Amino acid sequence: MSPDSSDRPGPTTGAPVRVPAATVALSTASAYPETCVDAFAMAADLGYDGVEVMVWPDPVTQDAAALQRLSDHYSMPVLAVHAPTLLVTQRVWGRDPWAKVERSCELARRLGAPTVVVHPPFRWQREYATGFVEGVVEISARTGVTIAVENMYPWRARGREVLAYLPGWDPVPLPYSHVTLDLSHTATAGSDGLGMARDLGGRLAHVHLADGLGSAKDEHLVPGRGGQPCGAVLGLLAERGWEGCVVVEVNTRRCRTRAERESDLAESLAFARLHLAAPAAAEGRVPGAPPLPPERLVPPEGGPEILLDADGEVVVGADGEVQVTEAGWPSP
Repeated sequence: MSPDSSDRPGPTTGAPVRVPAATVALSTASAYPETCVDAFAMAADLGYDGVEVMVWPDPVTQDAAALQRLSDHYSMPVLAVHAPTLLVTQRVWGRDPWAKVERSCELARRLGAPTVVVHPPFRWQREYATGFVEGVVEISARTGVTIAVENMYPWRARGREVLAYLPGWDPVPLPYSHVTLDLSHTATAGSDGLGMARDLGGRLAHVHLADGLGSAKDEHLVPGRGGQPCGAVLGLLAERGWEGCVVVEVNTRRCRTRAERESDLAESLAFARLHLAAPAAAEGRVPGAPPLPPERLVPPEGGPEILLDADGEVVVGADGEVQVTEAGWPSP
């Protein structure tokens, strides 16, 4: 006998899930110490929408033709370019910071990427910093590429807080038209990432998705493994119908195998897809995730330390480069 119709499940009463317009890209920095080529391959295998190219000493990241071939081969569009304005990319494309921004926009334009991510000027780049806000507007208008300035954090060394950026590390009070919100940087700064996303409003153009526990060292953990409101920020974007790009920018250098690295990147992608499709709880953690052990709050060992003089000033060499104790993987 066929079951009575009353036994059959009725229609659901919840609102339908809306497929978000936001894209989810993989930063090539997330593949380190593997290469840019490996990043394209993993992004394609795991189902990312595209990549963000971190311009790096790796020649492939600087070569538009090589990147276009990778994009075509893997059917992975380049959705953003990260300019070489990091502390450890001081020698990439020369020492003129404006030339780096110009070349990054030209690279993005040739690849069809709509966005270039830049860090704010360092304190010792005074001439660059003086005209930074106006220069970003002028280059963006001339090239047709959105330049999104990234939030940073105060530097801490030997128990001191160092003013490292001009006009400042927090973009919220500054007159930038477009901003990149990095959720690992908010952890290091002790900022309210969800509050920043709300305060930025329509100026929020780009997101770097990562997590952190508030260590003085920028951690770039897989989202959901730290204390940042990653899920809540993505849920806010979903509610807004935000159409920008969420870029997974996590540190996988401790992964011992390709399989471990891909597992972390697949988990990050799943987190982004889940929380972009439905608003998340305010704490931003994956439901049911166990609490993190207290020892995770201990800063990782072995990273480069910035040298300070007796007055607490950052030591800059005659060549204009910041002096550090050793080379190491940068904080993106």
